[in-house]
Amino acid sequence: MIVLLSVRPGTLESTMTEDLSPAERYAASRVRAAEQATALAGFREMYDFGLDDFQVEACSALEGGKGVLVAAPTGSGKTIVGEFAVHLALEQGKKCFYTTPIKALSNQKYADLCRRYGADRVGLLTGDNSVNSDAPIVVMTTEVLRNMLYAGSRTLLGLGYVVMDEVHYLSDRFRGAVWEEVIIHLPESVTLVSLSATVSNAEEFGDWLDTVRGDTEVIVSEHRPVPLFQHVLAGRRMYHLFEEGEGSRKAVNPDLARLARMEATRPSYQDRRRGRAMREADRERERRQRQRAWTPGRPEVIERLDAESLLPAITFIFSRAGCEAAVQQCLHAGLRLNDEDEREEVRALVEEHTANIPPEDLHVLGYYEWLEGLERGIAAHHAGMLPTFKEVVEELFVRGLVKAVFATETLALGINMPARSVVLEKLVKWNGEQHADITPGEYTQLTGRAGRRGIDVEGHAVVLWQRGMSPEHLAGLAGTRTYPLRSSFKPSYNMAVNLVEQFGRHRSRELLETSFAQFQADKSVVGISRQVQRNEEGLEGYKDSMTCHLGDFDEYARLRRVLKDRETELARQGADQRRAEAAVALEKLKPGDIIHVPTGKYAGLALVLDPGVPAGRTGGHRGFDHHDGPRPLVLTAERQVKRLASIDFPVPVEALDRMRVPKTFNARSPQSRRDLASALRTKAGHIPPERARKKRAQAADDREIARLRTEIRAHPCHGCDDREDHARWAERYHRLQRDTSQLERRIEGRTNTIARTFDRIVALLTELDYLRGDEVTANGKRLARLYGELDLLASECLREGVWEGLGPAELAACVSALVYESRVSDDAVAPRLPSGPAQAALGEMVRIWGRLDALEEDFRISQTEGVGQREPDLGFAWVAHQWASGRGLDEVLREAEMPAGDFVRWTKQVIDVLGQVAAAAPAQGSTVAKSARRAVDQLLRGVVAYSSVG
Repeated sequence: MIVLLSVRPGTLESTMTEDLSPAERYAASRVRAAEQATALAGFREMYDFGLDDFQVEACSALEGGKGVLVAAPTGSGKTIVGEFAVHLALEQGKKCFYTTPIKALSNQKYADLCRRYGADRVGLLTGDNSVNSDAPIVVMTTEVLRNMLYAGSRTLLGLGYVVMDEVHYLSDRFRGAVWEEVIIHLPESVTLVSLSATVSNAEEFGDWLDTVRGDTEVIVSEHRPVPLFQHVLAGRRMYHLFEEGEGSRKAVNPDLARLARMEATRPSYQDRRRGRAMREADRERERRQRQRAWTPGRPEVIERLDAESLLPAITFIFSRAGCEAAVQQCLHAGLRLNDEDEREEVRALVEEHTANIPPEDLHVLGYYEWLEGLERGIAAHHAGMLPTFKEVVEELFVRGLVKAVFATETLALGINMPARSVVLEKLVKWNGEQHADITPGEYTQLTGRAGRRGIDVEGHAVVLWQRGMSPEHLAGLAGTRTYPLRSSFKPSYNMAVNLVEQFGRHRSRELLETSFAQFQADKSVVGISRQVQRNEEGLEGYKDSMTCHLGDFDEYARLRRVLKDRETELARQGADQRRAEAAVALEKLKPGDIIHVPTGKYAGLALVLDPGVPAGRTGGHRGFDHHDGPRPLVLTAERQVKRLASIDFPVPVEALDRMRVPKTFNARSPQSRRDLASALRTKAGHIPPERARKKRAQAADDREIARLRTEIRAHPCHGCDDREDHARWAERYHRLQRDTSQLERRIEGRTNTIARTFDRIVALLTELDYLRGDEVTANGKRLARLYGELDLLASECLREGVWEGLGPAELAACVSALVYESRVSDDAVAPRLPSGPAQAALGEMVRIWGRLDALEEDFRISQTEGVGQREPDLGFAWVAHQWASGRGLDEVLREAEMPAGDFVRWTKQVIDVLGQVAAAAPAQGSTVAKSARRAVDQLLRGVVAYSSVG
């Protein structure tokens, strides 16, 4: 028996070892020596804390030559596994690329690794920065690595490990495809380390990684190193969400459930206005209830958390304006969370980080108001902030100098800002289309920030009480662990030309069929395939049961079905014709016509008050159904005024007589209705309703029906004594066969879906002369250098010379239309555009997009499926033009009406695409490349140029 023990003299372990036999002690010493010889042993000594079991398991698998997928909660320390990959790469003389989904994470990881290994051994590559790119460790955004793979960059030489942090981003419908592209195209020699949040289908994702990357170990940990406690803050009281007690199944706190029930039964203001008197006891109970159940204000919440020693805290507010307003509310309430020494430390750090921002821009950026909040320990954090400001907030929060942060959900996406507490104001957020409940996955991601490992004994998630809140629903969010990883992979034009250039069409198609999207689609087909198999077995049994000794009963049953379908079709045509005739007759009605309503609730004598013909209707040019057509307003003989529908008139109706409708008639007056109904009965009560003449059925004269009936009577099976029994089995056979065919079509629709989309993209690119079979043309090579949502539009603009002769500012305006997307869609206000050549070029870009859009429709390439070119958005063109023309920040932001952070982010994206345009534009005989490079220089100034890295 081998006992794995770490022995220290004088400990219990050493005493246990002394009790072993000499052979056992020798074996144990061999194991210890082997452990000490591993890279993991040396790596562990670099940390002043012990590693968790899942970290040891993942690191051991990695050292054993396997790829790993680690799925663990936020804050559990899964990045330790990524850092071990870095350690292995350095020890083996190889390179390690550490990829992250967002630049802020890349900057943060770069700083961490520089502190550990030294700036000379660590590089950074993002869209904004290139620092020491030939270093053995390079931190980068995932898109940068994807572009390097397609370009065949020499930087890939010697690459041994790739760490993909936050790999669950591949579910992101806008950028997720990039993760799959990297995983599929990385050289086989590269070991992949995938780090993910806890997802419910980690094993499925691991199976796919095993298929495309080789031997991959899946390590799933649901253990939080810092336990999380859930609360609801209602008024002055902090309720535990769950009842305290043992067991895995937690019950909702009965006090909280009682509070929700009492709140639900409290009479509303409208109830009291209706005169529902409240007994004195009810009033007293409501008064007490109101005292303890209200939504506390933001300053109140922070003060309460401070009193309970639950700061630092992150309060998630799903609105940028809400975050800024929360800071102002706390300042106006006189909150001060920092002492004088901390205030001085904050000011020194802020001034150090903002030293490079031009002084004239500080006022424009709201610097002084922002600084006042920071000095008091309060800050906002959202995408609309200047990146520098966000980085300062992050650093101050980690140092404990900012104790209350009001943030949008973007902060939950991997930024290292753990807190003792997390507060959620509401459980509803705007998803771009409507206000929707947050999902269990979003709730876990947000509350996962609570509890700092090595600092806090426990973390706290606090949800603010809202009227109508359901504690059971909240408990479901807090307790659900089913949020699967779903692929969002779709081929793009750029991807297609790059793949064909590297692998040819056939091999490219095979590669795309190895995507996680196709893997998931194929797995979903398994259950359907089993159902098809069961159906086919059932069809065999039905076929035996309908066998007739007189002839082919399948053929006989088919004749009967064709006859039935023909009769049904003629009956439907007859009904449609009668409805159309009835609708035409209704159109001819005029006010004052007396009619007989043939059927329905209001059947009988009626006077037409208003024919109800839809505006613009002419002569029944459209078909009618019971949801369409005239809807006459009538007065019935029973004094009711009703708007009838076409369904009340299954047959044509004609006026029986006419009478005058008085101008003074008021449909709302009972007296008016009574008088006119009496006159109606006097005028036409004696006239009998015209009976609808029954027409000869179409089937009686139909030659096809006559032929089919003759064939059926002449068939041998028609004379079988068991004919109807056989017919019942034949009908079952037909229904099951129809169901089976539908299932087979579903299978066909789900298999090879990615490859079929790729085929359509290739066909369109062939039509436009970007591809010729396996050859990538000059046009295609240009497209291969253009990445982004509107890659094909950019390539067509270069091909047609739309941007030739444009100045730097004018080109910046045009390129902005390729990247910018308004936060509010379908804005009725036309965007302001620069005049002259830029305006003409933008108009030409929209024309080219229209042509491409029509072409995509011809080739069945749909934007709703995440493929294709959206319309260029001109909303940032004026802003980009003004900034590139040298206008001041104050003037540009005032005209742009957008936060500084948004302005910087969009400008940097414009700079990124301008760099691509410069690389893709013709080197000879074109002004575009030179103009693009000058545009980059003119945009990269002031707050846009400032960066805290490099």
